[in-house]
This record gives sequence, C-alpha cells and structure tokens, in this order.
Amino acid sequence: METIVRTIMPDREFLGHVFKLALPIAFQQLMLSLSSCADTLMLSGVGQNELAAVSLATQFQFLFSLFTAALTLGMSILVAQYWGAGNRDAVERVLGFVMLYAGMLSTAFFLAALRVPEQLMSIMTNDGTLIMLGARYLRISSLSYLFIGLSQMYLCLMKNTGSAVMGMTVSTVGVIVHVVLNAALIYGIGSLGIPALGIFGAAISTVISRAIELTWSVVATRRGPYLRLGHVLHPDGPLQKDFWKYSLPVLGNELVWGCGFTMYTVIMGHLGADAVAANSIANIVKDLLVCLSLGLGNAGGILVGNLLGRGDFRQAKAMGDRMCVLVAVVGTATGLLIVAARPLALQWANLTPEATRYLSVMLFVCAYYAACGCMTNLTIAGIFPAGGDAKFGLMCDAIVMWLIVVPVGLLAAFVFKLPVLVVYALLNTDECIKMVPALLHYRKYRWLRNVTR
Repeated sequence: METIVRTIMPDREFLGHVFKLALPIAFQQLMLSLSSCADTLMLSGVGQNELAAVSLATQFQFLFSLFTAALTLGMSILVAQYWGAGNRDAVERVLGFVMLYAGMLSTAFFLAALRVPEQLMSIMTNDGTLIMLGARYLRISSLSYLFIGLSQMYLCLMKNTGSAVMGMTVSTVGVIVHVVLNAALIYGIGSLGIPALGIFGAAISTVISRAIELTWSVVATRRGPYLRLGHVLHPDGPLQKDFWKYSLPVLGNELVWGCGFTMYTVIMGHLGADAVAANSIANIVKDLLVCLSLGLGNAGGILVGNLLGRGDFRQAKAMGDRMCVLVAVVGTATGLLIVAARPLALQWANLTPEATRYLSVMLFVCAYYAACGCMTNLTIAGIFPAGGDAKFGLMCDAIVMWLIVVPVGLLAAFVFKLPVLVVYALLNTDECIKMVPALLHYRKYRWLRNVTR
C-alpha cells in the first residue's frame, strides 16, 4: 500500500496539497468557533451566571448548526463531484434548492427564538436565573438565524469551488467585527457614550456581525456559480433526489449525534451553575484547539470526493489511507495541546473555586476526547459521506450515544447521583467508543462503492 501511495503522491506533495486546502478551512473553523464562543468568553468578565446562561442559550444555535451542517455536507458532496467534473450548471442548480431549504430552516429557528425563548431555556436548565438571562439573549439574537443559514451555504460553495481562502477571509472579518462590537457593547465605552449592555450587547453584536458576513458572502461569490431565481423557484428534481440521498442519512446522523451531545449539556445544566460554567469553558478550549483536525477531516472529505467524482477510485483509496495517518498524528498533538493550555485556561476563567476544580479535571477529559474525535470526524463525517456511505455514521451514533452514553449519563447523574466529574467523564466516552468501529468499517472500503456516476 505504501508503495502505491508514494507513487500517486509523494510525502511533500501530499502534505502541500492537503494543507493548502485544510489550513484555510481550519482557519475558517477557528473563526467560526471564535464567533460562536465570543459572547461566552467576554461575558466571563461580567459574571458567572451570565457566562453560564449564554452558554446554554447558544445550544439552540448548536442545534441549528446541525441542520445547516447536513445541508452543507450534502451540498459539499454534490458540488465537489460536479465541480471536479467541470459541470458548473449542475453546481448552480444545487445551490438554488439548497438556498431554498436554508431559508426555510432559518425562518423556523428565528421564530422559535423570538417567540418562546423561556421555554427553550427551561429545557436546558431548572435554574430560574439562568433561564431569565438566557431568554433575553435568545430573543434579541433571534434575527441572526436568518443570516447564518444563508451565509453558511455561500461559505460552503466557496470552500468547494476553489475559493477557500475567500471563505476564510469572510469568516475572519465576521469574527473581528463580532469581537470588537462585543467589547464595545458588553462593557461600554464611556468616552463615546456607549453604555455597558452586558448580555444585550452580546446579542446585538451577534446580529450585526452575521449580517455583515452574509452581505460579504453574497458579494464574494459574484464571479463564481450564480444563485439563479429560476433554480430556487423550480428546483431540479433528479439533483434533489441525489442531494437527499446523501443528506437525509447525514441529517439523521447530525440529529442523532447533536441531540445526544445536547443531552450531555442538559444533564450538566441540571447539576448546578458551577458545573455549567466549568463545562462551558472546557468546551471553548476544546473547540478552539481542534480546528486544525477538523479542517483536515473536512479537507479529506473534499479531496476524496473530488477523486471519486472523476472516477479515480485507486487514488481516492490511497488519499483516504494517508489522511487517516495524518489525522492520527495531528489528533494526538491536539490532545497534548489541550493539556498544555490547561494552566492558562484555569487562570483566565475567573470562576468560583468549585467551578475551577471541575474545570481542572474536565480539561484532561477533553484531551482524550478531542484526540479520538479527530479520527471519527475524518471517517464518519468526511470520507464515508464523500463516498455516499453516510448510513454507517447514523447507526454508530444512534447505538453509542442513545443506547450507551446518554442512558449511562442519566443514571449516573439522577439515579446514582455520582459526583459531577464522574458524570462528565462518562458523558465524554462516545468518541473513544466510536473510533474503533469507524476504523474497522473504513478498512472494508465500502465507501468506494456508493458514488453516483
């Protein structure tokens, strides 16, 4: 195998090719992570309750991201294959109906966050203060959902049509605007007459930055594949069939995984404000440091999809093998980096002594969780769907999360009433469990046999 791989793409050429695509995607992922956690990060200086409340409120945005992820992944599979085959018209038709779905989805989440924020927060926690603060944030930031859904589709298009750097630039500017406005609106600038708005300021800055991101995304794609009104109003039937063939298993997988992950947050949310705050900071550290691994996983799916779209099955198999080795190395390094960042996170977090104790141990758990998650991201979320084999991920997540981890977590927290850190460690075993069947399934190479040709 090694001889075949080196013949197809030598080490230096392979790394250069992969990182040329992965680094912009990783940086874009970093920007998205910074944007999503910027509110929580800056509200840590306002108070622990504000930090915990917004962290729980953004779980609703996380749920929204699961739906958009299914749309973007289904879109990526088709666009990567058709763009690789030089079929621009098919790419534009795919863009048309995906934008229609994204608009409908964004409207639904906007209305829910605007009309019933208290009910949404009561699912996440039974703490009255956190419910009140989180509902305020949700109601004001609800408008941002109308912008996020559409901008993510444009960024996905750029990533898969050779404009990943432009997508990275758009995301970077969006984050910079978000952070600057956060600082100004959360803490206020007395000399400019800007009052300190706290949670309200965080929500307002989210809306403004997302609107700018969407506007620039539209402008940035003016020379690429066009969004044509006719393709939106009259979606292409055969392409939609292919799209849903890929997207429905992915959507099921995203919902099974994401709702399971949200259940982890719900369980932690009922263990007290200290547990919520510590979990929030731990997730922020993990999310910021796994971006390179996520970028590699995303790039692996795109590169394999391009090769499969051209019918180069031998090269696609070799590319997948090399990506697995590379991601294993980077994933291990990511786990070590989280451990190395632990002292800084503990010093910066500004939590109560009990929450700080929780965080100290949680970061060690995040290290092994992130290392295992890098490999499952490449295989389950990248290579398998690129080859039209998304059903395995759905089955794997359904069994591991809903038949093992979530029931164990519920029993540990509410029946046996085990310590918070024991519950947290049990809730963070899913990626380690999934990694074994994912690698075994990868080695069967069934994902090479399901490509639309």
